Amino acid sequence: MAGWWRDAVVYQVYIRSFADGNGDGTGDIAGLRSRLDYLRDLGVDALWINPWYPSPMADGGYDVADYRAVEPVFGTADEAAAMIEEAHARGMRVILDIVPNHTSDRHAWFQAALASPPGSPERARYWFRPGRGANGSEPPNDWRSVFGGPAWTRVPDGEWYLHLFDSSQPDLNWDHEDVRAEFEAVLRFWFDRGVDGFRIDVANGLVKRPDLPDLGPHDEEAVLLPADRPDHPHWDRDGVHEIYRAWRRVADSYPEPPVFVAEAWVRSPERLARYLRPDELHTAFNFDYLRAPWDADALRKVIDESLATVAAVDAPATWVLSNHDVVRHVSRLGRPLTPGAYSLAHLPPVETLDRDLGTRRARAAALLMLALPGSAYVYQGDELGLWEVEDLPDEARQDPTWERSGRTEVGRDGCRVPLPWSGTQAPFGFSPDGTGAAPWLPQPPDFATITAEAQDGDPASTLTLYRNALRLRREQPALGDGELTWLPAGPDVLAFSRGGGFTCLVNLSHAPVPLPEGAQVLLASGALDGDGSLPADTAAWLAT
Repeated sequence: MAGWWRDAVVYQVYIRSFADGNGDGTGDIAGLRSRLDYLRDLGVDALWINPWYPSPMADGGYDVADYRAVEPVFGTADEAAAMIEEAHARGMRVILDIVPNHTSDRHAWFQAALASPPGSPERARYWFRPGRGANGSEPPNDWRSVFGGPAWTRVPDGEWYLHLFDSSQPDLNWDHEDVRAEFEAVLRFWFDRGVDGFRIDVANGLVKRPDLPDLGPHDEEAVLLPADRPDHPHWDRDGVHEIYRAWRRVADSYPEPPVFVAEAWVRSPERLARYLRPDELHTAFNFDYLRAPWDADALRKVIDESLATVAAVDAPATWVLSNHDVVRHVSRLGRPLTPGAYSLAHLPPVETLDRDLGTRRARAAALLMLALPGSAYVYQGDELGLWEVEDLPDEARQDPTWERSGRTEVGRDGCRVPLPWSGTQAPFGFSPDGTGAAPWLPQPPDFATITAEAQDGDPASTLTLYRNALRLRREQPALGDGELTWLPAGPDVLAFSRGGGFTCLVNLSHAPVPLPEGAQVLLASGALDGDGSLPADTAAWLAT
């Protein structure tokens, strides 16, 4: 079945860090509207906007207090409506983030639950339970928060509530009909306002086993690691699929049905495919690809598995290199090979980082990703070649992981630093000139070399590479959704055809490789050697 989402390039807007329109140091809708022409000229098909709802910002907006409004720091409902209309006028669709696993502790439902007694209907929408041990002083079970520490917090009357994330993010009880009805109504609220779809946060976490059993020795959980047991009590339970079938019915009731993309960290491609059956969600993030190391065999394996898995349910593959939860891929690829690592806690120390190598590989990885069949996601700043900011001062860190881990894990702030747009010093055009407010996270001085302004018009810049790649992706009929055929290639080299005389060649080895005889270079991620061969850690799109 044809659909724009099957081969779209979607640009992720982490709104706090994209562009500040009113000068308060925090990104907002006004800033986003001012940069829509930039995004159109980049060549993306859609925008995915991280949560813009009212929130205390305990977890960067993923603690939602009201799903039907806009956080005043980001703007107004009228500004949101204007932004959606203006994006549509430029040929870009708009996907919002929805956070169904938990609310903010400031949400009206949770405030009503706290004001109500144990056993009340208000508490039944969440997971309130009596404690264990003497006087109920121990948590109801041994579950751990993704951000560190117990997944339970006690309230003054002695009961405990479940929060798989921060204590300010109480988990909803999706066995309760009120919860299911409310979120279907929220979907309709935004669909009626022109939103083209939703990215579903923690899509694999909504349903819990009702008896809330102990996890036992496997009590260390992380949202970005697949559950290692077939009957996990709170990750990837079969009951989530009934929810998404209902959501799909809501979407399909519209003349131009909106779409869903799942953030679902699961233990196998086969489990992920269950979310993509024809009556459930349209697409899901391919985290196996994101975690794959810079190794030809490993990449080919995950590409083959991904394509085979989604083909079985007639869904498109998706490809992604970075997002707001993982270390930017320039900084991952510039370190010694570490399969599966995505956080600073699991990567080699910064002293091992070769940023030039990471940049070279990141540029090649972009051409590889954009040549694969299916859709692709570009995290804001990928097109500038941004790296992870790893030396943020402790007092600036805002990720709840930092405090809940006892300041042992720095968390995700380093990939969320505000974008550099122009100028030679902070705030690098992130905020309007003369406003004086510092960005909500500090920018490093060496961002001056990679601002959008500095790269604009430079034929060798990463921004120009992305613009050219996205232009060619639209012009080349073979690119986007479709078939892939592997071609013979040497060790540590990937070569494949997309039909129509289009070939992608990626050199992951340590030595140059010759181009196919008679091939015309459409685009390369770096300069070719003097003899016309493809250097190490370089990719090329070829007409053959």
